[in-house]
Amino acid sequence: METERIERQEKIEQSIRKKFHKELFSRFARAVRDYQLVQEGDRIAVCISGGKDSMLMAKLFQELQKHRKVHFELIFLCMDPGYNEENRRAIEENASILGIPLTIFESPIFDTVDVITESPCYLCARMRRGYLYSNAKKLGCNKIALGHHFDDVIETTLMGMLYGGQIQGMMPKLHSTNFEGMELIRPMYCIREEDIKRWRDYNGLTFLQCACHFTANIEDFDNGSSNSKRHEIKNLVAELKKVNDNVDMNIFRSIENVHLDTLRGYKQNGMYHSFLDTYDS
Repeated sequence: METERIERQEKIEQSIRKKFHKELFSRFARAVRDYQLVQEGDRIAVCISGGKDSMLMAKLFQELQKHRKVHFELIFLCMDPGYNEENRRAIEENASILGIPLTIFESPIFDTVDVITESPCYLCARMRRGYLYSNAKKLGCNKIALGHHFDDVIETTLMGMLYGGQIQGMMPKLHSTNFEGMELIRPMYCIREEDIKRWRDYNGLTFLQCACHFTANIEDFDNGSSNSKRHEIKNLVAELKKVNDNVDMNIFRSIENVHLDTLRGYKQNGMYHSFLDTYDS
């Protein structure tokens, strides 16, 4: 049994090095390099939710360590926000299959969010991040790594425009405002979700979706058949790509190609600036 597990783990790692090297590891390494996400002496809490994105991120970090140009440490931090026994066991079994040594802590998030009727996912995400920062700092980490990918970036941008009336992107890294000395990094920033799914399916892996009570009865959460705003945007992008295959990349690039002299106004550091401020000058 142990021999079979080791052989399967080696096959999974080989798929990252060879079959999916360009789509996964190369883009991971490029994001780390271009956005300066990892520095000498970092101790990074790789945050594991149990889903495909964070599990792959853990494997990519392990691979990066083998090729590292700087010395850094990894803690694979997994929060149990109130999973049932089956989901908790699934996370632990997948970690064993993949060779990821988990550090697990528990929190009461699901019980807290269960009674919230308005924006439970937003509150859950905020609470999760706070617990992750807090526990990572206790373990001596200076960074937490989250598994947000390319599709998350463009969907967040569109959601802000269409439902929030604002242009707001998702940054590849952020300084924490509540936990001094801590930083959030997103090394999956350039990796497309379809490639993550291809890697998962190629290796016959099954991961959790969300596992909270709110999404427990959603039949096909992974493929966008829920009624959430994010999945509305996911489906919209898919339809637009039928007409223009580059539409997702155009959205991604637009966030760093902003022409301020064509905007009526913008916010910086919480302060609003109008085009009238400099119009006559």
